[in-house]
Amino acid sequence: MYQKEFLQQVREQMQVKEDPAKLRQPSFETSSGIALKNNYNPADLEDFDVFRDLGAPGKFPFTRSVQATGYRGRLWTMRQYAGFATAEESNARYRYLLDQGTTGLSVAFDLPTQIGMDPDHDMALGEVGKVGVSIASLQDMRTLFGGIPLDKVSTSMTINAPASVLLALYLAVAEEQGIAWDKVSGTIQNDILKEYMARGTYIFPPRPSLRLITDIFSFCADKVPNWNTISISGYHIREAGCTAAQEIAFTLGDGIAYVQAALDAGLKLEVFAPRLSFFFNSHNQFFEEVAKFRAARRLWARIMKNRFKTNDPKSQMLRFHTQTAGSTLTAQQPDNNIVRTTVQAMAAVCGGTQSLHTNSRDEALSLPTETSARIALRTQQILAFESKIADVVDPFAGSYYVESLTNELEQRAESLLAKVDELGGMVAAIEKGFPQREIQNAAYRYQMDVQKSGQIVVGVNKFTLQDEQKPELLRVDEALGAERRKQIAAVRAVRDNGAVRRNLEALQAAAKGSGNLMPPILACVQAHTTVGEICDALREVFGEYQERLVL
Repeated sequence: MYQKEFLQQVREQMQVKEDPAKLRQPSFETSSGIALKNNYNPADLEDFDVFRDLGAPGKFPFTRSVQATGYRGRLWTMRQYAGFATAEESNARYRYLLDQGTTGLSVAFDLPTQIGMDPDHDMALGEVGKVGVSIASLQDMRTLFGGIPLDKVSTSMTINAPASVLLALYLAVAEEQGIAWDKVSGTIQNDILKEYMARGTYIFPPRPSLRLITDIFSFCADKVPNWNTISISGYHIREAGCTAAQEIAFTLGDGIAYVQAALDAGLKLEVFAPRLSFFFNSHNQFFEEVAKFRAARRLWARIMKNRFKTNDPKSQMLRFHTQTAGSTLTAQQPDNNIVRTTVQAMAAVCGGTQSLHTNSRDEALSLPTETSARIALRTQQILAFESKIADVVDPFAGSYYVESLTNELEQRAESLLAKVDELGGMVAAIEKGFPQREIQNAAYRYQMDVQKSGQIVVGVNKFTLQDEQKPELLRVDEALGAERRKQIAAVRAVRDNGAVRRNLEALQAAAKGSGNLMPPILACVQAHTTVGEICDALREVFGEYQERLVL
């Protein structure tokens, strides 16, 4: 990019000598351990090739954006994550958010739903409706989306192990609304590999889980073409404590595993790859986060081109949703979280996200109140319409610092991916505990840094308040569990239980074979079979995953 004589001149004239005794801390580095210099200049981009490494927006390697016009044509989707208690209460929150200007729904399910248990299961006691909405039947799904036209609203559902069942429920509701499936758009997270390494809401072992995922790929390619069949999530990996470089590596490593599984199942790359989407975290270190999104986009494009030999631009594009970092929110001085969320949201927008959720100020204490949810949405709207940061594509392109960080993060992620390959791919690496150890070690290092005040957390280990008053919080009624048990009993009392039994038997027969499991799952939900009953039928065939201790 630059002539050698010029670079030598830059090194001689722009080098700054610092007196360590006068610095406010002994060293400066990013979350990934990248040492930060006093300043960055052309010498830091000695091997940088504008055409190879940067390119134009909307063109390979997509460093700058997957869209040529960025947000100048259309802003990112403002998709606020919500769901709590009953389908009725969550429906009211969705309608409120839509009235306030959100442009996409994002459904949070409670823990029993996420692990395929009905609200009357013994293990669901005390958890029903607590961290999301309780959904067990077609009736619940009807209520959840009552009055919301599914051909007009894009819906994202954070559901993984039972993703096929919740997608089937959603499609059944769309059908009842008279909406053709090719008019339905949205995303299911459907990313089981990160559950084994970071989040824990798994049901089945990895290999039958991958079969369910590729069955969804195939079914939606044929029947629901505008649906994003997976949201490959680095978000939860980062929430578990990993670094930015690890987030890139393990997320894209999961992506590689899903692409290979689909190819092994006989699917054509150009049929399913354009519907792959990703889900990233946005943390407090603004410039590292901007660089992370750019590095991930470029690395995925190169993986698809070089490893999977596709020149199809739509298959090379990394499209992603971003959520601000829940793990950075503090119970102390919760209004400070508004500032943290704003910084994180700005990084996501400057990094080119396709959709965004901004966390609410009180989420370290409870599910967000209506007021807090509105402030979080207004944060996005102020960034979109007042800040002007969305008016130029990739505004940090060419920055010596950001380009250098982008290069370094890509190289570190590639190094981690090489280790995953040496172990036999991501499934084998998870079985051997490699990513789990990496995440645990990074989380431990960060926590020790906070405890020793090497990392300042405002309001926690510095600038604290005495006798701080807690804000008003949203509380889920403790009687909800008993009410939901009555509701599920009522569903079972009025349905055709003979049809339920026959459909479950057909599902188990299909699971023992090799056919696509989506049609029999759809038949089950349309007969008012519950989420727990369907998952239990598959448990009998596939077994349950048992987590192994990783040290």
